[in-house]
Amino acid sequence: MSTPQLGLPTGDPELIARVEPLARAAHLGDRLSVVCIRDGVHRHAHFGAGPATVYEIGSVTKTMTSLLFAEAIETGELRTDTPLGTLLDLEGCPAAEVTLAELAGHRSGLPRIATGLRDRANAVVAVLRHRNPYTADLQRLLAQARSAEIGARGQFSYSNLGFALLGQALAAHAGAGFPELLHHRLFGRLGMTESSTPLSGADLPTGAPTGWSARGTPEQAWTMGAYAPAGGVRSTAGDMASYAQALLDGAAPGLTALDPRWDTDGGSQVGYAWFTDRVADVDIVWHNGATGGFSSMLALDRAGAAAAVILANTAVAVDEIALRLLVDTT
Repeated sequence: MSTPQLGLPTGDPELIARVEPLARAAHLGDRLSVVCIRDGVHRHAHFGAGPATVYEIGSVTKTMTSLLFAEAIETGELRTDTPLGTLLDLEGCPAAEVTLAELAGHRSGLPRIATGLRDRANAVVAVLRHRNPYTADLQRLLAQARSAEIGARGQFSYSNLGFALLGQALAAHAGAGFPELLHHRLFGRLGMTESSTPLSGADLPTGAPTGWSARGTPEQAWTMGAYAPAGGVRSTAGDMASYAQALLDGAAPGLTALDPRWDTDGGSQVGYAWFTDRVADVDIVWHNGATGGFSSMLALDRAGAAAAVILANTAVAVDEIALRLLVDTT
């Protein structure tokens, strides 16, 4: 089985010429959208797609959740040391003592995903069947948190479970559902009219493209239910360009989320969700995303007023392409 062929290109001819060989070498197929921003000038390249094509952005969603958290800290609504159990019903379990800042910086000690036998078995079966493994509602998420063992609290350990709980805590504090909170405090303010956070298949936007595995198998949409704050947003190249520009020019809320605070175990630094790496003498602030059938990357050169956004409906890493476009200006 082979991945669908890369669609016909439209957009900036120079950017198309740079991206196309990189995309083919990475075995990307079907739909691909790329945006490069420098000094406020936006250049787009699309393959089988356009500015309004909808993609799953996966864990790039965490950057949006982190902005909501950082803004709540900046305005005094919450504190970095607020315990999770003061916002969610966790009944005195170890996860209740974890702070919001520990969740935002992947330093909570919570596992990457739920570790209960039933949850793990269901997730494995779903992935093998090319189905959505993230189906927990809020009550199930809280049950997973109550049963979770806390590991090396204070040390970096990437956790989807932790970020799902962070987003749900922010929503509970605001008295809203997470999709409504994100729409009100981010999408609406930045004019991201094509972005959404579907919690189930019934919420999917009309015409949303199918995602493909790296081997060319169609994948069910990952509508992530209570895990939405960790990876449930769907967006477009047009909206993500607006998002990237707002991060560069200071229009986005909660920009302190991007500031590096702690070291990771891989040589990067991490702030609230956002990673920072030195690449070709440039400090790059970034986050990538991957679902069963989609991949994404948002990388920022804040000092150089530049950004690269890549959205694909193939589950193949696109990080290297984004970094090459961002740091190689030739």
